Amino acid sequence: MEKNIYIVLTNTGTLFSRAIGVYTRKELNHASIAFDEQLNEMYSFGRKNKNNPFVGGFIKENTMEGLFKRATCAIYKCHVTLQEYNQMQDKIRHMEQQKELYKYNLIGLFGLAMNIEIERQYAFFCSQFVATVMNECNLSDLHIPPCFMQPHHFEQLSSLEIMYKGCLQTYVKTKRPQEERIQVRSWEQRGFQIQA
Repeated sequence: MEKNIYIVLTNTGTLFSRAIGVYTRKELNHASIAFDEQLNEMYSFGRKNKNNPFVGGFIKENTMEGLFKRATCAIYKCHVTLQEYNQMQDKIRHMEQQKELYKYNLIGLFGLAMNIEIERQYAFFCSQFVATVMNECNLSDLHIPPCFMQPHHFEQLSSLEIMYKGCLQTYVKTKRPQEERIQVRSWEQRGFQIQA
């Protein structure tokens, strides 16, 4: 049986994202992995609080709020076996259960910029994390070590098929039932934070 995973590259327009863009000279500088087409189960390493870029780690991302509200994106689909899909989900579940241990690998970003391999057990930057999870299924065309993986490298993988490019909110609105979008908007108007 075959399943799909989704690699989501985004530009949130933050100062940090723009700074990375100056180095990479690429538009999309954040990478996430999702296990459903609607992006309800989307994970990465990034800021834990939208107002504080200095506290980061493992996060389950909500495409309907925060920095994603104005994001542009490219969404890629990758076919995997059920066993590979389950292996990747197990890795995510394990990290989620121990998420307090995980930190954002800012030191690793400096290593990447200087072409020095820096691996830290409980620290990842976004594209390093996605590549590490994908390595659970030994994708044959993932030739770059995770510590050197940048978001634009995913665009070059033959195992990935482009599904969509454009405004993230436009994509989400076409994939999620209208009742769900209305319910989320209604709760947000009352001042509640919705966690996906």
